[in-house]
Amino acid sequence: MDQNEKPLKRSAPIEIGSEEFRRLGYKIVDRVADLLNSLPNRPVTSGESPKSIRQLLGSSSVPEQGCDPHRLMDETADLLLNHSLFNGHARFLGYITSSAAPIGALGDLLAAAINPNVGGWTLSPMASEIEAQTIRWIAEMIGYAGGSSGVLVSGGNMANFIGFVAARKAKANWDMRARGLLGDGRRPCVYVSKETHTWIQKAADLCGLGTDSIRWIETDERLRIDIAVLRKTIQQDVENGNLPFLVVGTAGTVSTGAIDPLAELAAICREHNLWFHVDGAYGGFAAVLPEGLPELGALSQADSVAVDPHKWLYAPLEAGCALVRDPTHLHEAFTYHPPYYHQPEDPEEAPINYHEYGPQNSRGFRALKVWLALRQVGRQGYQQMIQDDIRLAEELYRLAAEHAELEAVTQSLSITTFRYIPSDLRTGSHKAVAYLNQLNTELLNRLQTGGEVFLSNTIVKGQFLLRACVVNFRTSLSDIRAIPDIVTRIGRVVDHESRPHIGGL
Repeated sequence: MDQNEKPLKRSAPIEIGSEEFRRLGYKIVDRVADLLNSLPNRPVTSGESPKSIRQLLGSSSVPEQGCDPHRLMDETADLLLNHSLFNGHARFLGYITSSAAPIGALGDLLAAAINPNVGGWTLSPMASEIEAQTIRWIAEMIGYAGGSSGVLVSGGNMANFIGFVAARKAKANWDMRARGLLGDGRRPCVYVSKETHTWIQKAADLCGLGTDSIRWIETDERLRIDIAVLRKTIQQDVENGNLPFLVVGTAGTVSTGAIDPLAELAAICREHNLWFHVDGAYGGFAAVLPEGLPELGALSQADSVAVDPHKWLYAPLEAGCALVRDPTHLHEAFTYHPPYYHQPEDPEEAPINYHEYGPQNSRGFRALKVWLALRQVGRQGYQQMIQDDIRLAEELYRLAAEHAELEAVTQSLSITTFRYIPSDLRTGSHKAVAYLNQLNTELLNRLQTGGEVFLSNTIVKGQFLLRACVVNFRTSLSDIRAIPDIVTRIGRVVDHESRPHIGGL
């Protein structure tokens, strides 16, 4: 029989049969469960150098032949379980990356197995509706406008980009999408505090405005945007023939957790017909607290808001969310209709196609892990966990303030900053300030590689500070109480090694 007449049975080397997949899956789930159980007895990080990590992988070329998937998964689990930083560890208090909810990890497995493309409804009917429901729930949690629209993205940068692009389109008095920034010759300007996250530079750069369009406004004594300076700067730009179009308020700065005076910013934007965007990637979800934070009440007045479920909703990476008050503005900023998109018109049953609400066409099912955790925990569960995180950070501030060798500096939301100061050091001179910055820098280096606790840093008024950010449902009071002793023990060693080489202190 001619080969073309025979039934074709394909054998793809990447396929794994259902029974073998089940055995592999059980094995990996067992190892992950063992990891979660062993976290309290593990160091936070292996502390290895880039060179040593690269040596583990080797420098071979792409393999010519495949290998057994059981051996491959065993080897890969060994690499990750023994040579990683664990942000699920109770003493990971560094960057604003949360411990990941276990149900989210399982959700990612299920999402990847179905593998819907959540760019078009026909490719992802249930996934699209779950994402839409997740976005509505997130908006409800933070008290954002009913009827708003949104989209899930990779994280805070992209969520803020969405608001930036929507603002650029909405506030231009010409066809921005067709003519770009040519417009009427005026330079578009955006106003942010000096504490604003670096996403703003990337947005101004990638959107064609250039970073010179950013007006960096001074902060007050609480590290919030200075309203008087903002007003003056907007007026100067108007007088100079520029086009103010966007004011950004931050609900929880990365450095210290400061919350800008959002209500006042909203009033200024109404007065000058500017778009008001809130970067709430970190602190926005604190609006769910039953007693509330008065500063966050004005989230409802923003034209757009960015929040990150992979921060204070404890979702596994990646999960950011952009919300826009008027769905028309979000849709008009991104929609195109190429002929290869078949979109039946039925106004009563109109599907949502997320490729029309953001920059991606092909999109993964990010919503499932967030949706599952929201259903498992509920509003009250998140209120409890977020409040616990804040109280633990407040306790660390209290402990640092009472310690003879620590100086507590700032505390807001769940971020506390402090520094180590040797008890016998005479402070006040420029030389002492420089030495303390050097000392705390080296102290942080050792904390980040030592594995006992992982902190990060910030700089406030020229001072290099240690920074603890609690977005970790595994962190307990005992972990917080251990920090002062760990910091001072290592700080004394660093001081003993360093100070003899510096005279006059």
